[in-house]
Amino acid sequence: MQLKVNGQILDLGEDPQMPLLWALRDIGGLKGTKFGCGIAACGACTVLIDGAPVRSCVTPIGEVTGEVTTIEGVGTPQGLSRVQQAWIDEQVAQCGYCQSGQIMSAVALLSTNPQPSDADIDDAMSGNLCRCGTYPRIRAAIKRAAGQGAA
Repeated sequence: MQLKVNGQILDLGEDPQMPLLWALRDIGGLKGTKFGCGIAACGACTVLIDGAPVRSCVTPIGEVTGEVTTIEGVGTPQGLSRVQQAWIDEQVAQCGYCQSGQIMSAVALLSTNPQPSDADIDDAMSGNLCRCGTYPRIRAAIKRAAGQGAA
């Protein structure tokens, strides 16, 4: 089975029931997507499929029909994406474990809503848990990436 991941074709094996998370990490060598809960409740495993956030821990590779983008595919050839730079500028990460999933959800939000309100941000990010409680910094980073400045 082949999938387009971060612009490259990856051969991910033959088992269509294999969760996308494990195919990306173990076969594709893309370790940025994290295993958190295994039941799509925490968002650490969030990737984008055709721009929409998806929990890769419960998504079988046989059900993936679009292009997959992981945290490794978010930056530009020149460097970091505006979301990644905002994450640094706002010093969002504490332990950092959830951050790849958080960034993927933020990228998806800003691609469909370039000027989100606080309620829009809360709604879009509600499926991503942060045990360190950096939610105010996450919101500030999303606003910065949207050109709204630090909150």
